[in-house]
Amino acid sequence: MPRILPLTDENISDETKSAFEKHVREHQSRITNMKATMGRSVLAFEIYMRWYNLYENVKKITGERLAYLFAHAISSGSNCPLCTTYFRKVIIENGEKPEALVLTEDEQTLLDFGIEISIHAGRINEELYQRVAKKYSEEEIIVLVAFAGQMIATNVFSNTFDIEIDNYLAPYTPLTKK
Repeated sequence: MPRILPLTDENISDETKSAFEKHVREHQSRITNMKATMGRSVLAFEIYMRWYNLYENVKKITGERLAYLFAHAISSGSNCPLCTTYFRKVIIENGEKPEALVLTEDEQTLLDFGIEISIHAGRINEELYQRVAKKYSEEEIIVLVAFAGQMIATNVFSNTFDIEIDNYLAPYTPLTKK
C-alpha cells in the first residue's frame, strides 16, 4: 500500500493538471502512479521530470540501448522495484532478456559504474572510474553522473512512498525463484 496515494481526476488542482498535460505533450509520456503522487507538489514534479532532458543527453552519449541499460543498472543497484520493472519492460520490448544481456567490455564497465554509483552513494573505486574516463570526456561523465543522481532520486522517491507498480508494468516484473 503506498504511503501517499496518487492524485486522481477528482482531486487534482488546475495547476497540477496543467503540469501533467504539458509533460504528456512534451514527452509523449503517461502520468504513472509515481508522477501522480509527485504531482501533489508541482515544483517537485517539474524538477523530477527534468530527468527526461538528462536521459536525452545520455542517449546522445551512449546510444539508446546503453542509455536504458544504464538506467536499469542504476535502478537495480538502488533496489527500486518500480524503476527496475519499467526498464525491464524497455529491455524486453527491445528484444532482449534482462537476465541474459550480451554486453561488450565497455558496456559492462558503464553498467558497473551505474551500479556502483547507486550502491555506494557515488564512491567509485579509482580503477573503475579510470576505465570510464578512458571512454568518455569530462563533460560526458558529468552528464552520466548527473543522470545517475537523478535516476537515484527517482528510485528514492518511489521506494520511500512504496509507489505501486502500474498495471501496464505488471507483465514485466522479475520472475522469482521458488
